[in-house]
Amino acid sequence: MLLKNTYNEFIKILAKPRSYLGIGALTLLVLIILFAMKADGKSFISFVTASFEQTLSFNGNILNGNLIAFIILQMLIVHIPLLVSLVTGDLISGEAAMGTIRMLATKPISRTQIVLSKFIAGAVYTLILTLWLGFLALIVGKWIFGSGDLIVLNSDGLVILKEQDILWRYGLSFGVAYLALLTISTLSICLSAFAENSIGPIVSTMAIIILFTIIGSLDVSVFDSIKPFLFTTHMASWRSFFEDPVPWSTIRNSVLILLAHNVVLILIALYKFNKKDITS
Repeated sequence: MLLKNTYNEFIKILAKPRSYLGIGALTLLVLIILFAMKADGKSFISFVTASFEQTLSFNGNILNGNLIAFIILQMLIVHIPLLVSLVTGDLISGEAAMGTIRMLATKPISRTQIVLSKFIAGAVYTLILTLWLGFLALIVGKWIFGSGDLIVLNSDGLVILKEQDILWRYGLSFGVAYLALLTISTLSICLSAFAENSIGPIVSTMAIIILFTIIGSLDVSVFDSIKPFLFTTHMASWRSFFEDPVPWSTIRNSVLILLAHNVVLILIALYKFNKKDITS
């Protein structure tokens, strides 16, 4: 029954125009970046490598699909949460707003299964967005710009990764990026269990992301103890796969914290929905 209800929930997502708005917006953003890099990407690369050109000589195809994919992921990972919350933020509150929540509760399925089916449907939609981003960034990027070694600038300096050592890094980085976006999906659905309209959870989700991001960026000692436990602190953990050597312990810590956020948020939503008065 859970799988059947999950299928129905996913059909509901597909029936909403905003679901395609997210995919369309993501496609447009990636195409704009690809066009900009094709038109003036060499100037962008020269600006990044200018400080190293006195001691290093750069040869080969630097502006390649691997670098383009890294740039796209870097730029868009902070914008995709809005596209995710636009769809998942009303999975429960939308039912309350339309008055269909009581009819949903009359089905031969428990409230817990109803909520879990919405979480699973939201997770599938988030996965589709992530895979589409990966396709546009990596596959289309390589088709347009070709392949080659990847040059990454981080806090420790310049890291050059060989072409044959990149694909697995992208696979794992997109997996961690998906987990971060899944946390956004879970948060918005959890907030949706407390709301009676669609706008509240969407706005609240973005407000929490902004608040946590500001706290994480403030160099104030009073926040030092909570920064490691904010999910926003770990949303950029995908970048760690492009360090050499890969800091596996740091990545594992980020994955565990993101998973913990998902579990806690799901439990909160289950508790709230099971206590929710749907008769009024």
